[in-house]
Amino acid sequence: MRNIIKKITHPFLKLGSNLYYSKPRNYCYENICVKVHPDVFPPHLTFSTKILLDFISTINLSNKKLLELGCGCGIISIYAYKRGAIVTATDINLKALEFLNKNCIQNNASVNIYYSDLFEKIEDINFDFIIINPPYYPKNPKSIKEQAWFCGQNFEYFESLFNQIKEKSIKSKIYMILSEDCKIENILQIAKKNEVEFNLIKEIKIYRETNFIFEN
Repeated sequence: MRNIIKKITHPFLKLGSNLYYSKPRNYCYENICVKVHPDVFPPHLTFSTKILLDFISTINLSNKKLLELGCGCGIISIYAYKRGAIVTATDINLKALEFLNKNCIQNNASVNIYYSDLFEKIEDINFDFIIINPPYYPKNPKSIKEQAWFCGQNFEYFESLFNQIKEKSIKSKIYMILSEDCKIENILQIAKKNEVEFNLIKEIKIYRETNFIFEN
């Protein structure tokens, strides 16, 4: 993951990355392929999307209500639908939602798509599962694309996330992935402050990167 951050901060590597992602690129998992817009979080650059896909492949999703909070390219939502879930996907990136709609048509998937900042526009919060691949680097984002990476200098994303979970009394089973390179203790402290408990249930190491899945 350290190399990934270099790609989006180091001027030379940033230029190369921007050139590669200057047009939509395909991302595939099993028999599902989606087109990822350049202004949307690129799952090709990290392991987190594939780890979550592998993880939910072990869960019985048949007729379960699932929310992907901050769906990005939406392949997790489409995959969950293919495995029998009733799926809702949200994002604050309109381009992500536009492409998700196209990707759903391409993959014959039916997903309820909402433009929503976390849970703000979600009226029915009674989900069986909520999947979150959050932005977790403490820096203020300068664009909608950077909001997929940076959670705010003072972890504003997590302050809002955990506050909404508490205020809305959300009882869903929540799965959230974090990297060893983010400040996990700070994030868990914010959760604790809001009386939201996350427990580590899975640790996955790929090459030199370790990711952790937490469950609420």
